[in-house]
Amino acid sequence: MTIREAKVDDLPELAQLMDAYRVFYAQPSDSKAAGTFLAERLELRDSRIFIAFLEEKAVGFTQLYPSFSSVGLIRLYILNDLYVNPDYRGQGIGEALLKKAQEFCISEGARGLALETAVENPAQYLYERLGWIKDESFFHYFWTSPTHNP
Repeated sequence: MTIREAKVDDLPELAQLMDAYRVFYAQPSDSKAAGTFLAERLELRDSRIFIAFLEEKAVGFTQLYPSFSSVGLIRLYILNDLYVNPDYRGQGIGEALLKKAQEFCISEGARGLALETAVENPAQYLYERLGWIKDESFFHYFWTSPTHNP
């Protein structure tokens, strides 16, 4: 397995993975829109994307967005996306992607990584095994703009 930071040349395979990830979260399939979105992230460098390959086939990815802790006065990253093709699950790819994200965070001198996941997501055991702590002290809220039409 090879994991490296995604490049523009990876967009066709990465867009397919992103599309499958979105479908997993009950969004309509649209690989073209996924590709456009990812191309913008890569061009603007407003996220860091790591992609996993098995025998030169893209099989998973994770996407990190930079943020900051005003209280801690330090950068942190939001692990917004983590996806492994279902045909390749159970082979340690998700774990390897998470470890790559952790290594990246350390290399950047960041405070750490934050993520949120669906209550029923079975990957929770993996997060906890790798040292992630479930936040039981804070509620998370989200406001949706009235101009956004899902």
